[in-house]
Amino acid sequence: MPEKEKKKFTYTQLAELLVKESDIHEGYWGLFLEFGLGGANLPIADPDGQMVLRPAAIIPVSVIGIQEFGGPNPLTVDAAEVNPKPKGTSKRRKKTGSGTV
Repeated sequence: MPEKEKKKFTYTQLAELLVKESDIHEGYWGLFLEFGLGGANLPIADPDGQMVLRPAAIIPVSVIGIQEFGGPNPLTVDAAEVNPKPKGTSKRRKKTGSGTV
């Protein structure tokens, strides 16, 4: 069976995508992750190759998001650069429609 296609992203690529999806136009933004903590007895191979139960920690990623940072760093994107405000958004549209005279 052929291997399924994989796509890889850097931290800043993911931050840029989430800034655009969140319609953010200013500030320095980067990823954050929240982790959980659990435990279980898992079968592990000992040095002789025998399977034995051992207590193990399980640390799942429970939340992935973006947060605003106070300034730039290697893991942030500038929202003003990657998702600038559309030009002309401050203009109001003229109302059209039938009014009573």
